[in-house]
Amino acid sequence: MNYRDIVEYFNIEVHDPSLFIDAFTHSSYSNEKRCNDYEKIEFIGDGVLDLIVADLVYHHYPKLKQGELTKMRSCLVCSQSLAKYATNYKFNLAIRLGQGERQSGGPNRKILEDVFEAFIGAVYLDQGFEFCYQLVKKIFINDIINFDFDMLTDFKSRLQEYLQAQKRGNIIYKVIAEEGLPNDRIFTVEVLLKEDNDEIRLGVGQGKSKKEAEENAAKEALKKKAS
Repeated sequence: MNYRDIVEYFNIEVHDPSLFIDAFTHSSYSNEKRCNDYEKIEFIGDGVLDLIVADLVYHHYPKLKQGELTKMRSCLVCSQSLAKYATNYKFNLAIRLGQGERQSGGPNRKILEDVFEAFIGAVYLDQGFEFCYQLVKKIFINDIINFDFDMLTDFKSRLQEYLQAQKRGNIIYKVIAEEGLPNDRIFTVEVLLKEDNDEIRLGVGQGKSKKEAEENAAKEALKKKAS
């Protein structure tokens, strides 16, 4: 499977194939073959995706406040969400990876997220904004219509209240990993419950900022009912 299968599925009549070839090329492959990778196209795809999803939620939920719309957009375009879309549309089968990345198990969530953004960037550059808008709408509209508004909750505060009600110990958030370029970092954070001299891991989360990663870690902890 390659990029041709993806663009055919979305009924894209490609003008510049090199954009889509680059969009599905990881740096590990480009370093081996001395060709372009997706990083530059991902940059513009990230911005275009944010704009289109912001426009979609703004018009679909006209009564929501700015802060709620911002959180909704963040949930819809978070790393986990974009990786899910990439997997659903079988992007993982079309990504060109270097030998080392292939041997390590194939594309991880960060690569899937990046390739999805690069694909959107390639669509925008090749087809123009209106076509790209309609494609993004097609992909996201069901999740927008059926959005889980619990996602807008401050999970850190909810976790704190939950544990205080049980009169348990203090919560600690620790960054356990950082990946990506300096201007495109992915943080992994664990949330711990400190009781006496013990630290109990309650959850782990990822995000493009430490704050987002902490929220996702708290969310996971709440799903487990902090047990």
